Amino acid sequence: MMKDLFERIQKNKGPLGKWASQAEGYYVFPKLEGPLSNRMMFHGKEVINWSINDYLGLANHPEVRKVDAEAAAEYGSAYPMGARMMSGHTDWHEKLEQELASFVGKESAYLLNFGYQGMVSTIDALVSKNDVIVYDVDSHACIIDGVRLHMGKRFTYKHNDIESIEKNLERATNMAETTGGGILLITEGVFGMRGQQGKLKEIVELKKKYNFRLLVDDAHGFGTLGKTGAGAGEEQGCQDGIDVYFSTFAKSMASIGAFIAADKDVIDFLKYNLRSQMFAKALPMVLVKGALKRLEMLRTMPELKDKLWENVNYLQNGLKSKGFNIGDTNTCVTPVYLEGSIPEAMMLVNDLRENYSIFLSIVVYPVIPKGIILLRMIPTATHTKQDIDETLSAYEAIREKLENGTYKKIAEQNTVDVSAQ
Repeated sequence: MMKDLFERIQKNKGPLGKWASQAEGYYVFPKLEGPLSNRMMFHGKEVINWSINDYLGLANHPEVRKVDAEAAAEYGSAYPMGARMMSGHTDWHEKLEQELASFVGKESAYLLNFGYQGMVSTIDALVSKNDVIVYDVDSHACIIDGVRLHMGKRFTYKHNDIESIEKNLERATNMAETTGGGILLITEGVFGMRGQQGKLKEIVELKKKYNFRLLVDDAHGFGTLGKTGAGAGEEQGCQDGIDVYFSTFAKSMASIGAFIAADKDVIDFLKYNLRSQMFAKALPMVLVKGALKRLEMLRTMPELKDKLWENVNYLQNGLKSKGFNIGDTNTCVTPVYLEGSIPEAMMLVNDLRENYSIFLSIVVYPVIPKGIILLRMIPTATHTKQDIDETLSAYEAIREKLENGTYKKIAEQNTVDVSAQ
């Protein structure tokens, strides 16, 4: 019997959507107001903000805002009109691509309007139905969605597990020999939830044994890792072994857009086959000029990254000294793992925001396993030791309340289903 298309949607809002009536506007879709910084306004009060990816503190930097404003005044928000291939190409787009390629040590680069759609489209363009994809099971959603477009075979390997990578490369090799295709291995430079670096050096070493190409999503590594800030590949000394390097402007560059960098022949192919760019308006000039300024500051002001890491180390060492589980992060991303249900997590975060003036991201099932609460913190160069000290004190208080059942009782009193996950 045929059903109304919307029947499923109306009956099942999804694992996160079912919490909308209790969570929307506060736990999800919250409204942070005021200048982007370490402290912002939430529901009329100032909070310490650990929930924006402005690693280097460029979002509200006066030099950046000046260039953004000047570019907007000169070009508006529309120029250039049309897709790059048709009428949206400029010298400034080319200049930014050249400088990005040089910075990450690749022959060529190509601008993307958005990181998410750019990664999806890059994967789609790089592989044919005869090729095989091997990718980390903990890959970002943009990678997963890109892989879903693939008409051929794909294999996942255990997170950051070299033995599992080898097993799947063997499977992929056998499959590719049958289909006559090649192998694309995809991983991340930094995994944004756990904060671990991808094992890029070990993966590159596997090229001596297996024939594959490597695509790395370095959204969180670009600007934060490596001697010059060129990312996880530079940090691990294996940038040359990354065949296609991807990063976004939405984190260290505090803007919108992204880029891919590779050998010239690869970029030339992608320019003519990347559907998300071929059929989309070019990145507006205000974003291009702004990105050039941000890249200049990233290159010439190492003190920004130094300050970032001073804060990262102070925060992470403080958490560890107080007995908090932050996993095995070796990047700026700072996860704090606690045990509890979704309702308990909601009460905990409410307490942090209302009584301790701390705003951060809460991650629960289905993003992570049931029974785990992940408090994800993003330190930036604009945070202060006072911010960190206040946060550490608050964490000790909320941990005690979680362990003695205070949040569970509050959830019950507020008619939240405490058995729900």
